[in-house]
Amino acid sequence: MPFSIAAPVHSELLIKKSRFIACVQPVVDRAAAQKIVAALWAEHPGASHVCWALMAGGQSAAVDDGEPSGTAGRPMLDVLRHQDLEGVLATTVRYYGGIMLGAGGLVRAYTDSVAQALRGAQKTPIIRVRTLRCVAPYALEGLVRRAIEAGGAQLGEVRHGALVEFLIRLPEAQAEGFVAALGESGQGKIGWFKDDASEL
Repeated sequence: MPFSIAAPVHSELLIKKSRFIACVQPVVDRAAAQKIVAALWAEHPGASHVCWALMAGGQSAAVDDGEPSGTAGRPMLDVLRHQDLEGVLATTVRYYGGIMLGAGGLVRAYTDSVAQALRGAQKTPIIRVRTLRCVAPYALEGLVRRAIEAGGAQLGEVRHGALVEFLIRLPEAQAEGFVAALGESGQGKIGWFKDDASEL
């Protein structure tokens, strides 16, 4: 199950006189991540690098920002993946201390900076929600409403026409069982639309 984090978490490491200031925070998409990175540059104009990694709905990114290729963004991204995080941005601001760390040293530094920050993170599970639409005869409206309440689902819009149309939201893992149970109790008189969708 993927997780996000409830609030930003930070760490700071000093390695051979280089300062690594890391932050992992929830974000919705790449555009939001890029605004945060731009703000970090404004906040740290004397920094050598602002490296970052993003996991957000298929918009993953690993940016080395001038560090040798694969030594900063990718290791940070690997930490996010290893911890099954989604909808998060990891940034590390580096102030160069004058001592070269080498490729292996950089990988360790960027990995450790993000891992240290995440030690203080409160992880929150991401529950995928499915939106369902069904129609039922008026005689079964009460049955559908009771099933929604008993199943811990959320009732959205209800339209009354020739039939009663319901918009229902519930955790994706429960959707199939909910549809089957309601189909059985409604004796096949409840119709389902095919355009249901998943969302976070």
